[in-house]
Amino acid sequence: MSDFLHQAIIKEYCKSLRTPRISAEYPRFVREATENGWSYEEFLQRLLEEELNARQDSVAQRRLKEAKFPEIKTLDQVDWEELRGVSRPAIQQLATCGYIDAGEDIILAGPIGTGKTMLSIALGVEAARRRYRVAFCRAAELVRELREATTEHRLGRLQRRYQKVDLLVLDELGFVPFDKQGGELLFNLLSDRYERKSTIVSTNLSFGEWVQVFGCEKLTTALLDRLVHHAHILTTKGESYRTKRARKMTTKG
Repeated sequence: MSDFLHQAIIKEYCKSLRTPRISAEYPRFVREATENGWSYEEFLQRLLEEELNARQDSVAQRRLKEAKFPEIKTLDQVDWEELRGVSRPAIQQLATCGYIDAGEDIILAGPIGTGKTMLSIALGVEAARRRYRVAFCRAAELVRELREATTEHRLGRLQRRYQKVDLLVLDELGFVPFDKQGGELLFNLLSDRYERKSTIVSTNLSFGEWVQVFGCEKLTTALLDRLVHHAHILTTKGESYRTKRARKMTTKG
């Protein structure tokens, strides 16, 4: 049987088995195996690893797209010298995503413009790259989505979708207060995720000020009791990055 016919059959088998990376890369591995004297076992192992890595990369890219981050931020982009109140080792430990496996939460609190959103996105991106299901939402937009789902009689379906997400990144809690219905809808969603799935909450409010957002002291206390129970609480400090940059530009001008 000719080499051409062998190649055609192999490609057809790969198509049937849905292993496109093997189909594309096996000629290179054949050459390397011949040149380096690989055993059959080593050749097969490396070929399968190539396919597995390609599939994992594909899943990670899909997870990043599904998360709907407003922009991609990574921990490599963090200016650790400018970041105040949060230690680099603590963030790097969280980046291993052990908290997700344990069903724990993260609360990032601090003044506006001190890096909370960037850190929450960077941790979310790391989780997506590790093939966890992630969803990014601004708090006000999520409440609006829940309210619309209630009106359109599809709340249960929406809730189930968010319950399946391994990590919910909830940004800007505290920017917009909720009415009674909105507060209850968000409370129910976060309560359903309690000890089952993880949530990252970024907020510019202290815990004592959360009642201003939810409008009900009893509900706020119950929510905080759940979130804080298994939470990593990180507090950023200092002046807004944007304010500091504006001052520097003014000084240079």
